[in-house]
Amino acid sequence: MSVGIDHDTAQFAANSIRRWWQRMGRFRFPKARELLITADGGGSNGSRSRLWRVCLQKLADDLELKLAVCHFPPGTSKWNKIEHRLFSFITQNWRGKPLVSCEAIVNLIAKTTTQAGLSVKAALDDTHYETAIKVSDEELSRLRLTPHRFHGDWNYTLSPR
Repeated sequence: MSVGIDHDTAQFAANSIRRWWQRMGRFRFPKARELLITADGGGSNGSRSRLWRVCLQKLADDLELKLAVCHFPPGTSKWNKIEHRLFSFITQNWRGKPLVSCEAIVNLIAKTTTQAGLSVKAALDDTHYETAIKVSDEELSRLRLTPHRFHGDWNYTLSPR
């Protein structure tokens, strides 16, 4: 889990995936050629965010991986069982403890475990992310984006250039 100190932007979301891949994913899945990313329907990594797609294209290029993206339909992120199961245990773990610093927050998240074997890794992302970045039609046209047959606006794959 990435803990940020700045704005929740498309760059932050893509950088969180990058950090996970570099620190864990590539070691756990060394033969992977494609990642599946599930994302909310709105916000910084929403299905209509042009910047999110540009950031993912850069990530696909840098990691040399295809990125298959599937967005939850608008208003349904509550169905993301992984997210809700994870956050319920994190909030139980830090209940009653003062969140006095970023270090305290990261440490409390990282100490979260369950009897079923869930173990949470956490890292601080202290990057300052620019807001209000506009993506031109030209930038968007350079993406190697392939819409999926079912709801291509919510489901698509970005291939490395």
